Amino acid sequence: METLTSHGRAARLGATALGLALLLAGTVVGTDDHFPFGPFRMYSTSNPPNAPAPDTRVEGVDVTGAVVSLDQNATGIRRAEIEGQQSRYVADPPRLAEVADAYAERHPDAPDLTEVRIVIRWHGIQGGRPTGRYTDETVVRWEATR
Repeated sequence: METLTSHGRAARLGATALGLALLLAGTVVGTDDHFPFGPFRMYSTSNPPNAPAPDTRVEGVDVTGAVVSLDQNATGIRRAEIEGQQSRYVADPPRLAEVADAYAERHPDAPDLTEVRIVIRWHGIQGGRPTGRYTDETVVRWEATR
């Protein structure tokens, strides 16, 4: 078995020190975008035991008036991508047309969508347990121009 040279030991110690420094810096000032060196807040935080729990969904309304679920299977867009960009959709509702376009691309024979909206279902929680009650909040809506 060969022994590690002094340069090899120094390189390993330097790499270890750099990794530890990045972890420490990420812990102090990092965001989810800095993962794995920053905290992944989804797993490091929780809602208070009596606060409602959000469940975000995207839905559309077609020309017949039917409500269509615009989930990943229907559009190819993951819910996490929608949630991550939610503030952008709120600031610029016409961006939701991209979701309608993705749906139309996957379902060319389906009726056209006249509306796309992001809805949060707030599930009631009491003492850390679901109450069975909920309220829906439409946070942004886009309507197609006719």
